[in-house]
Amino acid sequence: MTYEVKSLNEECGVFGIWGHPQAAQVTYFGLHSLQHRGQEGAGILTNDAGKLIRHRDTGLISEVFKNPANLEKLTGQAAIGHVRYATAGEASIDNIQPFHFKFYDMEFGLAHNGNLTNTKTLKKELEHNGAIFSSSSDTEILAHLIRCSHNPSFMGKVKEALNTVKGGFAYLLMMEDKLIAALDPNGFRPLSIGKMANGAIVVSSETCAFEVVGAEWIRDVKPGEVVIIDNSGIQYDTYTTDTQLAICSMEYIYFARPDSNIHGVNVHTARKRMGAQLAREFKHEADIVVGVPNSSLSAAMGFAEESGLPNEMGLIKNQYTQRTFIQPTQELREQGVRMKLSAVSGVVKGKRVVMIDDSIVRGTTSRRIVQLLKEAGATEVHVAIASPPLKYPCFYGIDIQTRRELIAANHSVEETRQIIGADSLTYLSIDGLIDSIGLETNVPNGGLCVAYFDGEYPTPIYDYEKDYRRSLDEKVSFY
Repeated sequence: MTYEVKSLNEECGVFGIWGHPQAAQVTYFGLHSLQHRGQEGAGILTNDAGKLIRHRDTGLISEVFKNPANLEKLTGQAAIGHVRYATAGEASIDNIQPFHFKFYDMEFGLAHNGNLTNTKTLKKELEHNGAIFSSSSDTEILAHLIRCSHNPSFMGKVKEALNTVKGGFAYLLMMEDKLIAALDPNGFRPLSIGKMANGAIVVSSETCAFEVVGAEWIRDVKPGEVVIIDNSGIQYDTYTTDTQLAICSMEYIYFARPDSNIHGVNVHTARKRMGAQLAREFKHEADIVVGVPNSSLSAAMGFAEESGLPNEMGLIKNQYTQRTFIQPTQELREQGVRMKLSAVSGVVKGKRVVMIDDSIVRGTTSRRIVQLLKEAGATEVHVAIASPPLKYPCFYGIDIQTRRELIAANHSVEETRQIIGADSLTYLSIDGLIDSIGLETNVPNGGLCVAYFDGEYPTPIYDYEKDYRRSLDEKVSFY
């Protein structure tokens, strides 16, 4: 069986703003800062005195708005934007957000980060009651639930809908007179609020966007919270009190930018602590530390500082190559890895190298990086992973939804070591991960979701339960 060289991918990123004369332009810059969260499509919807205007397309944000006219037409002082990577729904323009819904009595825009776990059940019920879906994205579910609600107030309809959908979600809802932000009861996906110098309020999946647009962080949206932003200011409300923080640990390990802060913890600092803890758990002798660029460089710093080994730039990343998993043949995929990464022979030759990476998904990339280092003259390559073995799928917004895709779910650590050709393989322990991030001390798993490592999901997985249970009995050989 052939496995493509494909890394983990977050579903998307959202950005919103209220009260700025150049709302679309600010949103463009905000989305540019969130581009790492989705590269398949992007869109912006603005509110110009109650009139909603939208532009969306496939590709990077710079490609979607390559024609200046597409941004100039988005007038108004409020906007929501979205960058997409498809986990639920196809990568077609119909699924690119923000969605724009027009009804006889109202209209609104909707953007969503995450993945719902009861989509199939809800969609079947809604279609049975006459709903018509224009996309295959689970995001559209919320709009239909709002419209179907018999609650007399609009916010009552929104709260009822938020209590009906299950899974991971961070929503931005643009109305004619307000911007609404909402987070799921576990806070799986990050969502923060900031304020610009002119008083404009911004909402973003990551705080790294605040620095770019000149906003100051106010606070994070809390699990189970719904935030209403309008001309009178910010109103904080809740749609449920049945909450338990379980932020996705992969945000700290891999997804988020190192300059972002999530629930008060800086991502770069957390990754350095992970690297330091990994060094304490590492049991082998080596000469140098080499981080796999770019998401593993922080962990490599922490490992080197703790171990006393020099942190060397033994791998160089070419920032201008296409993603290797889209190459049509295995031969071209392997060539693609060499185009993306180069081993520096003058650094690694004759050395026992500790190769630091953030995770191993299928093992194909790790195997080829080990091979690159050895071909460059490394006498030994010890692979150290700054996260526990990735054994279980995610149902809250990551594109790994089957154990068949995960090498650690199908092979022991020793078998995985042999497959990737390393001289040793060390994973960070789950307790080491939780302590390194240091989020909370009085809640389960320190306020983190670590289901990808231990299979203990913080919520029911509803529509995925049957297939997941079946997958526990499946074994796939990666040899």
